Formats: sequence, structure tokens, C-alpha cells
Amino acid sequence: MLHYTKIVQNEHYGYPQEWFPSVSATIGDWYPERSIFQVFIAITSGPRFAICALWYLISREQPGRVPALVLVAGLIRTLSCGGWVYVTSTDDHDWHDIFMITYLVLTIPWQLGCLKITPVGSPGYRRRRLFSILFFGSIVPLIYFFIQHKVHKKAGAYTIYAFFEWSLIIYDVAFDASAATEFERFDVDIRLASGFKRSLRSSSAVEEKQNAKQRSLPHVSPQVDTFFIFDLCARILFSYLSWTTYSALPLLIWYFPLWHMGISGFEASYFVLVAPLLLLSNPIRNALRSQMTLLRLLTLLGVVAFKVHDPTARLLTVSAGCIAQTLYWALQLTSSSRRTFATDIDIVSFLFGLALHSIAKLSYYTLNPLWPTMHSLNGGWNHTGLALGALTVAVLHRSDRASMTKREAPTSQSSINSSALAFGLGGSFFLLHSMLSDSSTIILWIWDGFPIRGPLVVPHGGLLIIAMLAGTACGVLQHPRVSRAAWLAGVTSGLTLIYVFPGYPGYIGGLAFASSICGATVQLLRDASRGRPGIAFGLGYLIAVILALMHVWVVAYAFVPGGPLLRERTDIVLAVSTACLAVGLFGSRASYQPDRHAVAALHRALFGGLRLVSAALSILVFVICYVRFPTFDYQPYHAEERLLTAGIWTVHFGLDNDMWSSETRMRQIIEELELDVIGLLETDTQRLIMGQRDLTQQIAEEIGMYVDFGPGPNKHTWGCALLSKFPIIQSTHHLLPSPVGELAPAIHATLDVYGRHVDVIVSHNGQEEDPEDRRLQSLELGRIMRESKNPFIFLGYVVSVPGQYPQRHLTDDTGMHDIEPSDWDRWCEYIFLRGLKRIGYARVHRSTITDTEIQTGKFIVGDNFSIDMEPSYVRADESEIPAGQRYPAQFRGDGVRGHRYNNNEVVQEPWYYKYD
Repeated sequence: MLHYTKIVQNEHYGYPQEWFPSVSATIGDWYPERSIFQVFIAITSGPRFAICALWYLISREQPGRVPALVLVAGLIRTLSCGGWVYVTSTDDHDWHDIFMITYLVLTIPWQLGCLKITPVGSPGYRRRRLFSILFFGSIVPLIYFFIQHKVHKKAGAYTIYAFFEWSLIIYDVAFDASAATEFERFDVDIRLASGFKRSLRSSSAVEEKQNAKQRSLPHVSPQVDTFFIFDLCARILFSYLSWTTYSALPLLIWYFPLWHMGISGFEASYFVLVAPLLLLSNPIRNALRSQMTLLRLLTLLGVVAFKVHDPTARLLTVSAGCIAQTLYWALQLTSSSRRTFATDIDIVSFLFGLALHSIAKLSYYTLNPLWPTMHSLNGGWNHTGLALGALTVAVLHRSDRASMTKREAPTSQSSINSSALAFGLGGSFFLLHSMLSDSSTIILWIWDGFPIRGPLVVPHGGLLIIAMLAGTACGVLQHPRVSRAAWLAGVTSGLTLIYVFPGYPGYIGGLAFASSICGATVQLLRDASRGRPGIAFGLGYLIAVILALMHVWVVAYAFVPGGPLLRERTDIVLAVSTACLAVGLFGSRASYQPDRHAVAALHRALFGGLRLVSAALSILVFVICYVRFPTFDYQPYHAEERLLTAGIWTVHFGLDNDMWSSETRMRQIIEELELDVIGLLETDTQRLIMGQRDLTQQIAEEIGMYVDFGPGPNKHTWGCALLSKFPIIQSTHHLLPSPVGELAPAIHATLDVYGRHVDVIVSHNGQEEDPEDRRLQSLELGRIMRESKNPFIFLGYVVSVPGQYPQRHLTDDTGMHDIEPSDWDRWCEYIFLRGLKRIGYARVHRSTITDTEIQTGKFIVGDNFSIDMEPSYVRADESEIPAGQRYPAQFRGDGVRGHRYNNNEVVQEPWYYKYD
């Protein structure tokens, strides 16, 4: 049948595994299939434009701007439909995707707008609502089967995906076709140029029908005014800047114990968050209430701090910004105790600002582009953030809250237990910050290696942000005395699933937790609006600080006083924070009896703003996830040489010597060294004190590598990660024996290297102070390598003199060989091999990125190499090595950007080896 087998062919499978073509394939390169589709699109273009015009004519008398917005969305949407149909992905892939995304995004305001201007309960409304639900409901399985096809490479998944893709077109057409019931009101009236008139119906009949239809229309309530939306957006943006300052403080504090290798004293800076205790003084509280604009300006110190280059001074600058922002929110959230509408606006702004913070990090590989660890050289948008901050402060300064106050419902003032409330706020602030300030945190808690059996950072992390938005909206729009038990149950069950189960069961718990903690926080902040700010927020932030320290103690137990008490006890931290939340939800509740009818009217107005802003943020999430969706089609640098270049690097948690984020510089040197496989150590930065970051995302996506994050944050290690240009067939995460010292992580992975399975271990053994730990860990790693029958590369942090124990545990009876036994100037990092031809070895200076060098080796992978093959240690001149197998010349001599080969006592340039 024409080009049937070619159309159903995709990058993984063809007929008969795949037997139904997708829309993109149908409108692709094959004639006449493409032409038939394009002809029908051309035929329907006229009616599609007519529908846009008719909807506007039928609804233009309604108040508000919804009819005009529907018209604009419909016209642009119709034009973009022609764009992705007539500009195929082969013609111009980028423009094809732009038109397609535009079409899908504008379908949201088009369908929701049409529903808005349709009388509720009418036959047309019911049909359109059904088709709209089917349309958006089909997107979920469509994405699922696309991931099954693209990521899991499951045969037949693309055919099922194609059915859902075609169903979107059917539901879209059916949605527009159901407008026929509304368009019955229209009569065709043709006028000739001579002035004669021929009407298909009499004018009196037309007028009578129009009057009857008009009388049947229900009254439409006024729309949310533009000023309210603008004001809400400004408040959300300021909340985002506040969360930027708040989340930057522990990250900057972490720099000092990181480089001191122990408690530095700067940790005391975290206690500036208890500044709201100052509000216990009536004179201070009254004075600050009249200086809200000043507090907003001082909050921006956390954004302007990137201008301060000295690390200590930068920390002090951010600390001052945190003092201002905690005081601001303590006052702002308690300044409208008798104004329900204003309180809910502040609550929505506070929580939507956190969601926007997560969206910014989703778009920037878990980095906030406005953090004071960012600047122009590593991708920061600090100047843009300052400009937005200044504009936001100016808008809020001029914002006239009185115009909204007139519409607010009075509430009865009552006493409230502010101390109990403080426990709830402390638990809430901690859980929001530690679990939801980055959308990948929960995903990495439940990550379990390859083959992929659970959610991915993209796109599943984006759905967690949408769950946050939904939980906030539900919490605000429900009665304040309802659902406290439900919110707490959602938080508790969600955290339990995250903690106990990897994969999708844990992810379902993550969605429940994200929505429930936001809904619970709404109730707590409503209570706080009637409490004492000094106690509720001052004591609340103190509890959040204590919980944050406990959160650090579970992994840093070897370096802090009393560490063994909380060693590996994340369960205790989660249980205590949940208990605090329960105390706040049920111990602080007071009599709260607003005028229900007035509140309902106000919430209808607030709902309009929530819906628009939530839709905008959700669309932004979908666009980011679409752009960042992994391709999984990565290629090694020198496939023609069957070359594998591997490296090991301890990256010191992604903060360089000068307190700047180092992911961009790490990506640059890894790419320039053409490393096909690299093990990164000290990578688990998915903790509150480390900024909730993932160092691997930017490197893997921009270079194009598969990545295994390794044991997650709930495994209490400092982290290890594996990045590979070769597909990872299988990986297992290990927690090595660590009876005394820090818990040692390891990844054992099998790679598909030019059709042959090659095993790789990435590991980080314990410290010099714990010799028994290092012995047991090396014995366990030796067992893993001994039991494998594949060629093997070991990339690890051993802490041993070369040729002595515990290093020898890794080579004795395992068949593993040291990459260069004569290199005596090593202590931490080692590379061992088996069953491969090692042809090169080089050590590269770290520059100012970290405190440890990069060690690398070049290997030839052969189909018939025996795993018992002895490596050659006969040196060769570089001129004897093919050009494609050599190390880059740019790192000779002084190198570039501080990276150079000459950085040790032995291997001061690349060493090469020859075989007979």
C-alpha cells in the first residue's frame, strides 16, 4: 500500500512490530500520502477561520477580554497548524517543532476559552467539555508510550503512541464541530451590490430568533481585571526572588566546611533565619510594617551578591538578604488578618514563587540562574534578575491594595496557639525546601539505575511542579476548616512511599506529597495570618533550621559532633518534620467563621487569576520538558578507532575555589578531553545545604551522554555518578561496608561498547582515618570484579599507596591491572583494567574547579580480546599513535584555563603504549 512499510518505520523498529503510522510520518516525505493530508488541511482551513470569527461574533457582547483572547488564540493556532503540516520535520526540523508546540499550547486557551463563553449546561457545553477532557486526558498515555518508545525502546509502543496522536486530531475536530448547536443562531444574509436583498429567512423571523436566544443566555459574571493579574504576577515574581535568596544561603554556607573539611564556624550564619523573633517587640514590629518596600529592596541583596567576589563577604550579603526576606514574609502574611482575599493572594504568591523557583531550576539543569554562585561566565542571568527585582519592587510599591480590600470578607478575630503553629510552619518550610525546591530531588530519591524502571528527571519532574500548583489551588479554594486530616494523610503516605519504594510507586507518593504539603501549608499560613508573627515565624524558622541541621547530620555524621546519633536516619528526620506539621495543623486551629457567601464570591474572582497563572506556569513546564527531553542517541568520539576514553574525577560538589558553580567548566574540560566514559565522585548535592542540585544534568545533556546518578540522597553517601557515551545496559548501586566512617557508594554498570559488553565500576572508598572501612570496601569491590566475566574498567577513589594494601585487594585474584604501576605519585584516584588494550594514560590538572586532578586512560575494545590479556607497558612515542587515538595537544605546556598535563611528579605528559 503505497509507502506503508516506510511510513511505519522508526529509528528502532519497523513492520511488523510497528504497523500504524503517526501523524508526523504521514505528513512526512512520501507522496502521495503527504499530499492527501495537506489537501484536506487546505480544504478545512476556511471553516477553521470561520469558526474563530463566529465564536467572536457570538460572544463579543460578554464582558471581559475572554472573547478577544479566544479569537487571537484561534487565529494563531490555525496558522500554526498550517505551519507544522506544510513545513515538515525534514524541511526544517526546528520550525516544524515550533509550529507544533505553538499549536498544542494554544489549544489550551482555545478550548478553555470556548468553554468559558458557552452557557453552562447547554448541549454544546457538555459535548465540548467531554471532548476537551478526552483531548487533554489522551496526552498522558501519549507521553507514556512515547517514553516507552524513545527511552525503553519497546517494540510496538510507537504504534500505540500513533493511535493517541491521531485521537488528538479527532477530539480536536469534534470539539470544533460541536459548535454547530451555538451557530444555529446565525442566519446567512446575502446582499447584492445593487442593493437588492435576498435572505434565506425573513428579517422578522431572524430578529425574533435572536431575541429568544439572547433571553436564554445566562448572566455572565465580570471577569478578573487586568490589574489584579498584573499584581498577582508581580507578587509571585518577588516570591521567586525571595526563595532564590533563601535557598542560596545554605549553599554558600556549605562552601566553608567543604574547604575546611569540617565545621568552620560559618554554619552559625544559618541562624539569621530566626530574625522574625525581633517582631516580638511591638516598636520594632510597628516600625517595620511601615517599611515593607525597604524590606523588599533588602531582600534583593541575595540577588546582587554575585557582585561580591570575596566568599565571606558574599555570604554576609546573602545573610542580610535572608534577614530582610524572613521579616518581610512574617509581616506580609500577618498584615491582612481581617482580609481573607488579601491573605490568600499572599499565600498563593508565596507557594507559586517556590514553584517558579523549581521551574527556573528545571530549565537550568537544577541551577537557579540568579543564585550568587552564578555569573555571566557560567550561565548566570544575574543582571536580568536585578532588573526584574527592581521592577517588581516598584510595581508592588505602587500597588493599591485598597481596591481589593473593598471586596474582602470580614472574619472574626480569635486567639490562636502561635507556638503550636510555629511547629507546623517549621516542618512545612523544611519539607518544602528540602523536597520541592528542585523538581529532580524526589526523582533521584527513587532512581534505581538501568534498565530504566521508573520516572526520569525530564519529563516526570515537571509533573511534580504541576502537582504543587494543583495542591496550592485546592488548598486556597477549599474552606479553611476542611481537609486538614486529608492533607496530613497525603504528606505522610507520600513520604512513606518515597522513602520505601523506588520507581513508579515512589513517584506516585511524590505526586501525593507535592500536592498535599502545599495544601497543608495554605492552612498553616491562613492560621498564621491571625497569630503572633514573632512566635509563629521566628520560632517556626528556628525549627526549620534545626530540621535542616538534622538533615545534614544523617550524611555528615563523620565530621560533626554527635553524628552517630543520626547516622543514616533520614526516617527520623522525615518523621519529626511530619510530626511538627501535625502539631501545627491540629494544635493551632482556632475558631474561624468567615462569611461563606462573601468568601465564595471572592474565591470565584481569585479562581480566575489562579487558573490563568497556573495555566501559564504549567505551559512553561511542558515547554521546558519538551525542549529538554533526552534523545538517547549518543555516539562515542572515535567509533572508527573502536576507542574508549575513560576518566575519574573527584569534583568536590560542584563549587570551585572561589565559590562559583563549576558545572559549566566541568562540562567544557570533559568535552575537550573527549571522555567517552567518566566517573564523577562527590556528586550528591541533592541536599538542602548543597542547593538541591544535580551536577550531572548539564554535562550529560550538553555533551550527549547517558547518566546514572548512583545511590540517591536517601542512601546517605557523598555520591558517585557514571556518565557514558555508550548505552548503559544494566547498573547496580552498592553501599560498601562502612562500619565506622562515611558510607561508601559504588556503581557497577555494564556498557554496550561497539557491540561488546564492558563492565565499569565507579566507587568512592572511605577516608584515611578508617583503615578497616577501606579494607572491607576494597574486598567487596574485588569480589564484584572477580565474579564478572566481562572486560572491566575500574574508576575509583581508593586512598592507598600504589602497590600496597588496600589497593592490592582490587588487583589480587581479580585479573585487574593497574593502568601504570610505575606512577608512584598517586594516593586517591586509580584506574584499573582487564581485557582491553590500554594505549594511553594522562593526568590533567584540576585548575580551580576542585582539589583533585582528572585521571584518564585510552582503551581499544576488540571483539576477540581475552579478559586474561596482559597489558603492555612498553612506551611508544606519540608519533607512533594514530591521530584519532591521541590526547588533545592544547593541554601541553601551560595548557588552557589552568588545565594542563604537567601537574605531578611522574606523568607530566600523555604516556602511550604499543603492542606487538
